[in-house]
This record gives sequence, structure tokens and C-alpha cells, in this order.
Amino acid sequence: MEIGTYPIPEDSVRQFLAKTEQVIVIEELEPVIEDQCKVIARDVGFETEIFGKADGFLPRTGEFNVDICIEGIAKAFGIDSCECKPAKQDMELPVRPPAMCPGCSHRGTFHIMKKVFGEDAVFPSDIGCYTLGIQHGTVDTTLCMGASISVASGIYDAGEKKPICCTIGDSTFFHTGINSLMNAIYNKSDITVLILDNRTTAMTGHQPNPGMGKTATREPTVEVAFDKLCSAMGAEFVEVVDPYDMAATEDVLERAKAHEGVSVVIAKRACVISAAREGIRYTPFMVDTDLCKGCRKCLKFGCPAIEFDEVSKKASINSMCSGCGLCVEICTFNAIMEVKK
Repeated sequence: MEIGTYPIPEDSVRQFLAKTEQVIVIEELEPVIEDQCKVIARDVGFETEIFGKADGFLPRTGEFNVDICIEGIAKAFGIDSCECKPAKQDMELPVRPPAMCPGCSHRGTFHIMKKVFGEDAVFPSDIGCYTLGIQHGTVDTTLCMGASISVASGIYDAGEKKPICCTIGDSTFFHTGINSLMNAIYNKSDITVLILDNRTTAMTGHQPNPGMGKTATREPTVEVAFDKLCSAMGAEFVEVVDPYDMAATEDVLERAKAHEGVSVVIAKRACVISAAREGIRYTPFMVDTDLCKGCRKCLKFGCPAIEFDEVSKKASINSMCSGCGLCVEICTFNAIMEVKK
């Protein structure tokens, strides 16, 4: 039985326990569901044995994996753990590092950041979807919510001469980034702050934030303007860009880098998942294999929709394509084009 809600579905749990003699509850962190199951069993009068963390079969700390779960099940039910383990496969699984969604605007922002600020720049970042920018070489530090600006300012004050460009999400900025930016401006830090405004709180469930003009119940409310807020705090360089427009983004970041003092760039483009939910659709793209030279440049862009055939030595775009068109700007040979309807 799988439980994915809280409060837990007591009727379903009761029906499940009625048909079992022994149960092991596998959950990370504290044994909340385990305790609830024991309470339900006691109240109804079931004699079901319920195992889990209280008995020491599973650890209360750390992240679970298959081996930990197998060992816990084996101990609880008194069986050999080898009987539970799947047969070993000789196949070598491919490396699958976490990646941002196909069409994520952050990917274009990070690509231009790296191009403008260079390999030797310092890139403090924060906690959010954009932490996956580590795959693009644009995340050097991640400490806690709102720390990217503070870390960037501190690195500058410590005497760092390399360019410093930090990234922070829109909701994270509202959470604890405002004070950090105020501190950086007040102390005359020479850094670039990139606010990645994807119009939602994407990493934790697409909750609204003060920059969206909606309350938690989706009622219309005041929409906080990032540019006006940053200007009011004293930032002299504040500009808003659309990260899908890579040429304009590059121009703004070049000027932000050259600006002495705190420069703020707001990369504003709705999260691709939110856009899809609202019915916004873009025409997908394809690779013209006659024009593709197999340079792999598009592959290095890191979009899950782009694949490479080792036999034909050609790139291709799969059905995950969201139609953002960023890869068109990457291709040197103009081999990527919209799918003809």
C-alpha cells in the first residue's frame, strides 16, 4: 500500500490492516505514518504487527535506497536479504545527472552567463530549480535560501578580483534575498545579481509568490515589481530581460558586468510547466539531418529533448521538446528548425 497524503487515509489503512498479520512501514525522516498506523490498529483492536523505525529495522536519519529497504524488510520478516534482492544485471547504466526541464528559461540564462562572465568568474547560487545550473558550470556555492547575494557580497569584500555573478529565484528573493541585496548595495559591492523570475515557486509545488499578483487561494492581489523594488533600495543598474531572447540577454549582461557597483538583471519568463498548464503551446523543433554536422554543440546545451545517435553521428529532438527555440541559437549550422504543420 502506498500513502501519498497527510492526514493519512484512515479508512484505507484500516482495510489494509484488516487483511494483514505483519506490516512494515517504510518512510524517510520521522515515523509519522508508522505511529498513525499503530494508533489505528490499537483503536480498532487489530493484532497486526507493525514494524519500522521504532523497532530499529529502518534508520531514522538519511535518505533511503533499495539496499536499506531490502535489509529492513529482511530483518523485520526474518528472511535472507539475498532472497529480496533482484538479480544482478551486467548492463552498465548510463549516467543521468539531474537536469532542468526541456524549455526551462534558466538554461538560456546560464548559457549566456557563462559566455559573458567566462570560465574564471565566481557564481554563487541559491536553493531552487536553478541549483541545477551546476550542470552548466554556473553554480559554485549553495548554502541556504537567500545566501547567494550575501555570499557574493562577502566574496567581493574579501578581495576577490574576478567577476562575480550570483543567481537567485523570484520566490527565494522575496523570502530572504531582499535584505541581502540591500546589504550588498549599502556596502558598495561590485557584483551582478540575476533574479530568475519564472513567475512561480516551481521547486516546491508551484505555489504563488508576491511577484505573481495572486494569493495562495489564487485571488488577485498586489504584484510586487522586482525592478521598482531593487531601484528603491538604491541599485543604479536594473534591467528586465526575456531569457528566450538570448541576444538581448547577452547585451544586458555585458553592460551589467561593466557596471561598477551592484547591477541587477531580472530574467523574466514563466516556468515552462506553468505555461503548459495555462494552455500556452509553442511549435516544437526538429533537426534537419542533412544540415547537422554532428558537432554535439546542441547536446552540450543540456536539454533533455536533444539526443544524439552514435551510429549516424547526428543530433535529433524527441517528443519532450517544448518549443522554446533556444537550441536554434546554439546550432552553428542552422540545422534546427520548427516542425512544419
